[in-house]
Amino acid sequence: MINSSEQTESAQDQRLTRWRLLLGEPGAEGLGVELGDDESEMDQALAALYDSEPPIERSDRRPGPNDRTARLGASAPQVARWLGDIRTYFPTSVVQVMQRDAIERLDLTSLLLEPELLRTVQPDVHLVATLVGLSSVMPETTRATARAVVGEVVAEIERRIAERTRSAVGGAINRAARTRQPRAADIDWLATIGRNLDHYLPEHQTVVPERLVGHARSAKALACDVVVAIDQSSSMAESVVYASVFAAVLASLHTVRTSLVAFDTAVVDLTELLDDPVAALFGCQLGGGTDINRAVAYCGQLVTRPTETVLLLITDLFEGGDGNELMRRLVGLHRDRVRVVVLLALSDEGTPCYDHDRAAVLAEIGIPALACTPDAFPDLLAVAIARGDVAGWGAGQTAGENR
Repeated sequence: MINSSEQTESAQDQRLTRWRLLLGEPGAEGLGVELGDDESEMDQALAALYDSEPPIERSDRRPGPNDRTARLGASAPQVARWLGDIRTYFPTSVVQVMQRDAIERLDLTSLLLEPELLRTVQPDVHLVATLVGLSSVMPETTRATARAVVGEVVAEIERRIAERTRSAVGGAINRAARTRQPRAADIDWLATIGRNLDHYLPEHQTVVPERLVGHARSAKALACDVVVAIDQSSSMAESVVYASVFAAVLASLHTVRTSLVAFDTAVVDLTELLDDPVAALFGCQLGGGTDINRAVAYCGQLVTRPTETVLLLITDLFEGGDGNELMRRLVGLHRDRVRVVVLLALSDEGTPCYDHDRAAVLAEIGIPALACTPDAFPDLLAVAIARGDVAGWGAGQTAGENR
């Protein structure tokens, strides 16, 4: 039986081992920690990424004092072995962080164009964004592998959000269709009481409803148009991935007509690709400039039923085009009773970077500008479809600020 002193000593040893792995061999002198076989392998994997050494892949210049690179080298087999090591010794969440650090710190983007390396990478949203950004320079031999990697992530996102999105949006559409002969389970009691307050019986302290208000069970007609406009600038990369998948899910609903528009300084209508979200993603070109005004002008042409249209403008609001004209267009759509919602980010990354001044002006106009996580997005969209207070909803639900 292990006594408390032995447990305390074991916990202390584990803490020291973690500090040894964190600091690396040069910075951990004096700790007196000896690593076992597995810990040594972990240490080597960390050292390959984070130890300060002259950058191998940038040998054309002298290393600077802030260069922190490693011993991976510009070799796909070496990187592939390293990726296998970190997947062996670290959990998936840590693997994804280390992969992103390797791409950024070691300038390994070019290696992602090699099929043998792609097959070893742990797929995640950030990798998908990288592959989409590289699609225009990707050799044909790599494209099939890249599509398979992207398809794996897209399928996982669909499993995460599809059922909830269909349920939330379908429920919002059904609730929007009022009926005076609802089934018992579909009675809107708050609305019913409000409509029957003149039938209040003081002696019984109750309301006797003469008219029931409820929600219809089905809405077979086209109930709502949703236009999803995505900013393709590099800062919006994760939002592009999630928004494309959401648009594909919405396109599968017969009561919603969905359009997908991607923009930088040009505008691309990807609506015809919504039956294949992977193809829609590869139709995007991440990293260009930004002309939001031009995109909103195009989206305005898609609006044929203003009062039945939701425009989801997914952008950080940093405008490279005509900012004044952009605001005039948004005000015009708002006055036409289009339900405009600006999503500053659709991601799990926390508070986004965005143009605070422009977001504040939109809030004064009555156009909500907020950030949202993918898990919360179905509920936000349902509120918008049901003509609810999206800004009020966002105050307690968003990942970023509600301006």
